[in-house]
Amino acid sequence: MGIRTGKQFIEGLRSRPRDVWVRGERVDDVTTHPAFKGAVEQLAALYDTQHDPELQDKVTYVVPETGERAGLAFMPAKSAADLRKRREAYRIWAETNFGLMGRSPDFMNVTLLAFWEARHDFAKGGQKFADNIVKYYEYIRDNDLFLSHALITPQNDRSKQSSEQASMHLRVVKETTEGIYVSGARMIATLGPVSDEMIMYNLPQFKAGDEDHALIFAVPTDVKGMRQISRDPYHVDAHESYDHPLSTRFEENDSLLIFDNVFVPWDRVFCYRQVELSNQLYTHTGVRNHTAHQTNTRALIKMQFSVGLAIAVAKSIKADQFLHVQQMLGELLGYIEQVKSALVRSEYESEPTEVGTVRPSLAPLQAIRTMLPTAYPRVIEVLQTIGAGGFMLMPSGADFRAPELSDDLALYYQGAGGMPSVERVKLFKLAWDLAGEAFGQRLVQYERYYAGDPVRNLALNYLSNRNPDMQRLVDKALALAGDPNAPATVAEPTNNELATEVNS
Repeated sequence: MGIRTGKQFIEGLRSRPRDVWVRGERVDDVTTHPAFKGAVEQLAALYDTQHDPELQDKVTYVVPETGERAGLAFMPAKSAADLRKRREAYRIWAETNFGLMGRSPDFMNVTLLAFWEARHDFAKGGQKFADNIVKYYEYIRDNDLFLSHALITPQNDRSKQSSEQASMHLRVVKETTEGIYVSGARMIATLGPVSDEMIMYNLPQFKAGDEDHALIFAVPTDVKGMRQISRDPYHVDAHESYDHPLSTRFEENDSLLIFDNVFVPWDRVFCYRQVELSNQLYTHTGVRNHTAHQTNTRALIKMQFSVGLAIAVAKSIKADQFLHVQQMLGELLGYIEQVKSALVRSEYESEPTEVGTVRPSLAPLQAIRTMLPTAYPRVIEVLQTIGAGGFMLMPSGADFRAPELSDDLALYYQGAGGMPSVERVKLFKLAWDLAGEAFGQRLVQYERYYAGDPVRNLALNYLSNRNPDMQRLVDKALALAGDPNAPATVAEPTNNELATEVNS
């Protein structure tokens, strides 16, 4: 099939009705429902870039085995230059939504690439599982399908393991010669209602006794027996784009996935009842290297947009003339440079895989992933601080259409330097949509937790540390002191001390 257009993506969703619920109602068509329409249109715009003559070579590549084009996130890298090329494709897609859509198709596409590169890990459970993941990667790549996933067990009783949670957690309930049947639930399926397929794997969370839960598999989103209950959407029909320019376009709805005796054929099973393998897949394969490369590129665009917005708000009321505001904005600009540096270093220090490709180095990318849970909320805090009470009293777009209010609005809502009131209010509305509304607060929560528990991730930085340089330097410094039981010696002067004596 090859790369799809936005129209083909939308038609694909319409042709495959799924069991999706929002606000107590079943959704007949996710492409037109207000809770999903904005996201569908933005996703369609991403697929259309693949057919833009000026962008096609930047966001797609020709698959050698088929001669057809596919999204660049699927492309195995042979060099650091290939990784930079993939990053440029991530950047182009992220800029279409200002980095606000964290689960654009390239995220799961590069996840599948990582699984394809790590097929030897899947083979630990049997060669058929490795063969299955290779075929599934090729199927999604060649048909340009949009994947979603859900890694987390329902947030019920965190003190109990999955096998102690009755029937709540996703598990196998029956095995046949044709495949397996699964039941239970997972969260959080971001953009799940508008996806083509679901691939289910997990964070390291299972223990002995959880074998029935240690599964990795994929199913079509319209598979019989799978239901999605979406969270309450932040966008409502009454919202205008002038008042809510971001939430009306870029909201990614999230859902709870419920499996009720769902059939999964064996060729879509990639790990079966293997607790250790299921737990190790996330940390021992290169999936974090690849996804962090994509998400940090997306986060860079989000940080640039958010910091740029904070600067624009400060300039609109000349708050940027004050030292403490300059200090805050300078702090935020430093975060941007850190993300840029980590991305470049991850490519420069790329590491080989077992299948002859290269992947980004994880350490610098993980450092940014553990920084963003505090850095992005800090950006929003600064934006809220600069806008202050001005955010609380912005008129609506409807007010500007009332002739009786035009003089008052023009006088009292104008910005510094003669900035027209309609432009200043538009700017503050944009900032408040990002920093104050439920849509914006979900984006803050997303940066805190999309990569997992930030506390555990920081601890993992220490537990996985294999860099010998720090201890080598400490040992070198300790050696200067010598043995206290040895005869006392006078330290030889350093070169700097000798130079000082000569100059004297």
